Amino acid sequence: MALLNFRRTPSPQVGAPASPEVAALLQGYSIEVMPRTAEKVADFRDLLPAGTRVYIAHIEGTPIADMVATAARLRAEGMEPMPHFPARIITGRAMLADWVARYRGEADVKQALLLGGGVSTPHGDYDNALQLAETGLFDGFERLHVAGHPEGNRDIDPKGGERVVMEALRQKATFARESGVPMAIVTQFAFEAAPIIAWTDRLRAEGIDLPVHIGVAGPAKLQTLIRFAVACGVGPSMKVLQKRAKDVTKLLLPFEPTDLVRDLARHKAAHPDFAVERVHFFPLGGIRTNADWAIAQGGDATRPANA
Repeated sequence: MALLNFRRTPSPQVGAPASPEVAALLQGYSIEVMPRTAEKVADFRDLLPAGTRVYIAHIEGTPIADMVATAARLRAEGMEPMPHFPARIITGRAMLADWVARYRGEADVKQALLLGGGVSTPHGDYDNALQLAETGLFDGFERLHVAGHPEGNRDIDPKGGERVVMEALRQKATFARESGVPMAIVTQFAFEAAPIIAWTDRLRAEGIDLPVHIGVAGPAKLQTLIRFAVACGVGPSMKVLQKRAKDVTKLLLPFEPTDLVRDLARHKAAHPDFAVERVHFFPLGGIRTNADWAIAQGGDATRPANA
């Protein structure tokens, strides 16, 4: 795939952080792209701190060549590419081995997000992330992440319960301990701190000691967020958006995750053992919009590499 060569635009000026607690939580944040959204960015160094972990979402039908080219570009621009490996669209060991070899050989990929994937019927041998991890094909990777769902996942448990989901995470935590591979849970986005805090407390009560990289929807139009939230199965915290939608004075204004990040940052400052270790952004309103918000909130902690 030929990546588009856009003219570089200057990054916004870095100012004082919103608060020391927010800056601390935003330190080392990650963000998600797809090949087609990455094409719209002239240079990731204008937007992101050096070494930012950038997840590359693999939507069914995306050619692996496009995925690998995006990873190679991110590596060349000083970022840490972390491609998705969706188990249910991988037909078997041969395909998985080919993907791993291409990512490692062409883009020096060292980290991966293993997940079930959004299709209901597996295309081949794999149904879940743990099966991928247990193939041994990721031996030598520096880090593996798995998915988490603070408000449930009906793909795993159609009834919306937590028993099956918690057991799956418990097995992954056991794999991490026994293999020695650094692992973390990166979650679906939510819009309210209380359900996230309660969920992470339940993780620890269940003996699941993996750190959590909490999913946060970046600034976007309210209608966009509601559409994605419905599609992704976001649960009770969606009432935050519904309440906002009833206020006609705010209906056309972008919704920003300022309150959510502030509340999580304050909780972490007061509870240093809080399971949330990092923030992971879903840039639903655009990568530049998300990066600009992070720069404004995080100060030096979110300073772009080219600033």
